Amino acid sequence: MKPHTLVRPAYLKAGDTVAIVAPSGILKNRQADIQRAQDLMSSWGLHTVLGDHLFADGNHFAGTDAQRCADFQNAMDDPSISAIWTGRGGYGTVRILDKLDYTKFRKKPKWVIGYSDITALHNQLNVEGFESMHAMMAVSVVEDLDEIKETVATFKDALFGKPLAYTLEGSGYNKVGTASGPLVGGNLSLLYSMLGSKTNIDVSGKILFIEEVGEYAYSVDRMLQSLKRAGFFDNCKGVIVGDFSKVRTNTTPWGSSMEQLILDALSEYNFPIAFEMPAGHEDDNRALILGRPIELSVSKESSTIKFKM
Repeated sequence: MKPHTLVRPAYLKAGDTVAIVAPSGILKNRQADIQRAQDLMSSWGLHTVLGDHLFADGNHFAGTDAQRCADFQNAMDDPSISAIWTGRGGYGTVRILDKLDYTKFRKKPKWVIGYSDITALHNQLNVEGFESMHAMMAVSVVEDLDEIKETVATFKDALFGKPLAYTLEGSGYNKVGTASGPLVGGNLSLLYSMLGSKTNIDVSGKILFIEEVGEYAYSVDRMLQSLKRAGFFDNCKGVIVGDFSKVRTNTTPWGSSMEQLILDALSEYNFPIAFEMPAGHEDDNRALILGRPIELSVSKESSTIKFKM
């Protein structure tokens, strides 16, 4: 089992450079979205460089696997780059995972930032021994930043090394308790798809964060049951549940809430479970540092999450 203390990339400071690359879905005709992201970085005193193939058309993907891999590898290898900000999610990261070489990255680790499909990279970075950042992506930057005020503010705080702590709304579904350990996780479908691979995340002694979008309730249950049967949760210390957005409905109702579905699937475990974490596929998508030890306290009235510095 890997040691719990992971390598922490250097926090950013004014004058640093952020690379924007697209390891997943296509960004064709989204130049204006990326420009807003560049403007945001500039307002923070940061420079940006764009991947050579950022706007390439590879049907479903932002260019071919080789092009997307080359852009990501170049950003990993370039010592002048301090962070790699993914343009968007979608699907496609898993297709380049095994092509990436961490030799130069280990000499100068940098923050890799994103969520959703980028969970595949977060998993791999954790296995390789590095912290990473579950946070907004470049296309998340909207014209009126007040609409995503907390999303932007927590991303900036995480990027520049300010302390992160959250107090979550209470929930009658919360499973009360306290826990401490490194935070891991991300999108449930991606965690499920990594089972049996060398980038399957190890949650032993750790606290797991999960979120999802666009799935049927029965599909969420199937993924949780499969993870459970694989022993995924056996030594887990706690679970934080983010947004489960746009849950699809079919002709046969599931019959309970998503919260109850999750509680039922994890009923035999004694670890605390905190709902109402504003992170995932909603406008309010607070930054999380994956691989970082946290203190979790869960009650029916509220939950608190404090990241160690």
